[in-house]
Amino acid sequence: MKSIFLALALITTGVHAAEDPDHTPCDGIENDQQTLECATYNKATAEQLLKDNYQSLLERMDNTYASAQLADITARLKDAQQKWEKLRDADCAVDTFPAVNGTKAYAIAQNDCLARMSDERSEFLESIGQSDD
Repeated sequence: MKSIFLALALITTGVHAAEDPDHTPCDGIENDQQTLECATYNKATAEQLLKDNYQSLLERMDNTYASAQLADITARLKDAQQKWEKLRDADCAVDTFPAVNGTKAYAIAQNDCLARMSDERSEFLESIGQSDD
């Protein structure tokens, strides 16, 4: 009987969370596992925003430049993004030190670093090609 009530409570909580867009895994953190879930959520959210801002930048460039210039700026953006990803990974390797790969502490630190750096890059990409109007 207790398991039925527990299952109903979990279902109700899950439905409530799905209905509440402001609810995230970062609400009410009380332990390391919840901290890891929050860090993972923040990383995924930041990476999606970065992807969206990169795509928006490519669209702005497409609307701004003719084909010859567009090919040049697109190649530069792609090259810069790939170099930034390598720098991000190297910086996060330093940032997570001395946490041991495979531990929760490492995963939390890695996710936090990736989220933070993705947010910073996202803001930068969003600023490129914006008119001052």
